Amino acid sequence: MSELRSWIAEANDPATDFPLENLPFGVFRRHGKPHIGMAIGDSILDLHACLDLGYLDQLSRPIRDACRQPTLNALMTLGRTAAHAVREAAAILLSEHSKVRDERLLVPQATAEMLLPARIGDYTDFYASIYHATNVGRLFRPDNPLLPNYKYVPIGYHGRASSLLVSEAEVRRPHGQTKAPDAAAPTFGPSRLLDYELEMGFFVGRGNARGEAIPISEAEDHLFGLCLVNDWSARDMQAWEYQPLGPFLAKNFATTLSPWIVTLDALEPFRIPALARSEGDPVPLPYLNDPRDQAQGGFDIQLEVSILTGQMRAAQEAPAVVSRGNLKYLYWTLAQMLTHHASNGCPLEPGDLMASGTVSGPEAGSFGCLLEITQRGAHPLTLPNGEQRKFLQDGDEVIFRGWCEKPGHRRIGFGECRGRVLPG
Repeated sequence: MSELRSWIAEANDPATDFPLENLPFGVFRRHGKPHIGMAIGDSILDLHACLDLGYLDQLSRPIRDACRQPTLNALMTLGRTAAHAVREAAAILLSEHSKVRDERLLVPQATAEMLLPARIGDYTDFYASIYHATNVGRLFRPDNPLLPNYKYVPIGYHGRASSLLVSEAEVRRPHGQTKAPDAAAPTFGPSRLLDYELEMGFFVGRGNARGEAIPISEAEDHLFGLCLVNDWSARDMQAWEYQPLGPFLAKNFATTLSPWIVTLDALEPFRIPALARSEGDPVPLPYLNDPRDQAQGGFDIQLEVSILTGQMRAAQEAPAVVSRGNLKYLYWTLAQMLTHHASNGCPLEPGDLMASGTVSGPEAGSFGCLLEITQRGAHPLTLPNGEQRKFLQDGDEVIFRGWCEKPGHRRIGFGECRGRVLPG
């Protein structure tokens, strides 16, 4: 493979998340206003500045207008071909062969204020990792961990879009009702069993009209790109309130997103087959079964969770890695989740966010939340400095990272998804 090289030196570092092969989209504040940008090395390419200086005149008028908007919704509406055209133009502009080496186009990522990348009208969280579903089910139903519908239908619930946060925003410990097993009645107060959930999010690009389904063969045409998601969860509140209708206040107080959206085009080299179903598992129903999706609807995305406690921060210690997983362990593909969501005629809109649910693998070191790692608190996690955690404490910072790498291709990443817990 001949690697693409940029006139921005940091973009050529083999360890960077953001080489020329990636160029993810995000929104940041500049001169007091939201600007759409693309991550390149340690910098942000300001598309607003590129347009002002005439460097993207080759793009069509609708695309140029979309790139001047304060969110990515307009560009998402134009579909994957528009995003592809912008990435292609930006790659030429940033290439080592470019005659344009204008520092006015760049903003250091370290000093940029990142914003939510889209106006997110709706947020749906799925439950697509069979290992997570089995592990959690076993904690509560040892003899019947998976409910009968799991292998037939992508399970999900509607979250609260207004509680979505961009990475580095602080998360206040929620208050709610909890009931101890030996108590006669519940009490109200701050959650004592606060947890993180390692997830992958995916944004809807082009939507569908109310009453119209999206065929699975066309599902990826309606996807704009992927980001990291931390769906914070109050496990004690969840245990009391989730029956009979499922998640509510235990999950709608905060969900953190990484600021950069990595496109499907950038992820093409890292496609893999969908997770092979076990012998005896049902074949997906016809509306969820597409040969191309089964052959290459999975993605080999490595995922990592670290924790930085207040004590570690004070001692200037590095965050401790507590688990590593991979998106390849999803039972349902992104296309299957999106197709099922729209199968009843539900209108999806540009900027809507869907998340995978907690991503866990088959081994203990690949579990995506403390509920699994500590077995509901029965086996505390011991950190390198000797501290122990059953669940998160005030001052703890949770850091997600994700990346793709394989021989013959440049490593690409998602940046970080960070959040620090404040007292309730």
